[in-house]
Amino acid sequence: MADNGRVTMADVARIAGVSKITVSRALSGSELVRPEVRDRIRKAAAAAGYRINLAARDLRLRQRRRVAVVIDMSATDDRPMSDPYPLALLGGIVQECAVAGFAVVLTTSDPRMSAEVQDASGIIVLGQGSHHHAVRALAAHDVPMVVWGADDGVESALGVVVIGGDNRRGGELAAEHMRAHGRQSLIFLGDSSHAELAGRLDGFRTGIAEHGGRLVAARSSGFTIESGAAAMASLIAQGIAFDGVFAGSDLVAIGAMRAMREHGLLPGRDVSVVGYDDSPAAAAHVPPLTSIRQDWTEGGRLLASTLLASLEPDTAPPVSARIVSASLIGRQT
Repeated sequence: MADNGRVTMADVARIAGVSKITVSRALSGSELVRPEVRDRIRKAAAAAGYRINLAARDLRLRQRRRVAVVIDMSATDDRPMSDPYPLALLGGIVQECAVAGFAVVLTTSDPRMSAEVQDASGIIVLGQGSHHHAVRALAAHDVPMVVWGADDGVESALGVVVIGGDNRRGGELAAEHMRAHGRQSLIFLGDSSHAELAGRLDGFRTGIAEHGGRLVAARSSGFTIESGAAAMASLIAQGIAFDGVFAGSDLVAIGAMRAMREHGLLPGRDVSVVGYDDSPAAAAHVPPLTSIRQDWTEGGRLLASTLLASLEPDTAPPVSARIVSASLIGRQT
């Protein structure tokens, strides 16, 4: 036993009557060790209170087997982290990393948390930040990084891979929904300083131009119900006439519908509304909200598999961007 009282791998080897390399292989699950021997070693290690020294393991493998997942999002009661974004993405990420034997360290883009990022093999960023602020800051750590979002040229210039939903197609689908319901005077609500929302707005503009509608207003909004309600109330107060609303997120759409009802407009009857993300809140809302769905779990798995591939020295460099499909989930709005 070491002078500090800590049980070492040599101690476990002596107890189990095997070599240190056999202990190392057994505890890492190597098939080079017979199952009954692996079982005996693991029981001996547990009984002795042995704990793997992660720093020593990483040094031996010449790689930290840890992925930092950075969420660029301020959680509020209006926009909880229990929503599909980011929870479903995290599920896909953890699934892929666990299979590959990588631990996941969850943190935020708060600069006070930078130490968690510096000690990782690679970084997955959920959210780019307004004007790519989060990505620019994290790229300075000079480790492989994959981002959930949309690449408008900033990420590719930084050498960062982007995985994201088909935002332009999502906007086009919203425009097609408006056309199907005979809507002509349309509004977009969302902060297009975020690359994903800029893509959604571009697709919406293209779609409504093709179908003969017109965009009468595009108003910046945060990602919460309150900000959606405030943006819509402001447009109504200006006397802007509209019969369709495309919101950059479901929560913004729900806030907009609240403001509409307060001013005597009925969502679904007077105004068609499309949100984005197909969150539980969209389905539970009254009336249920039409929304654009992204496959979050598949997106999370793609983020992780792309990053893990980049950590293998003999693999080809990953492509600069990959897209997850979007689909419209029609409901009563």
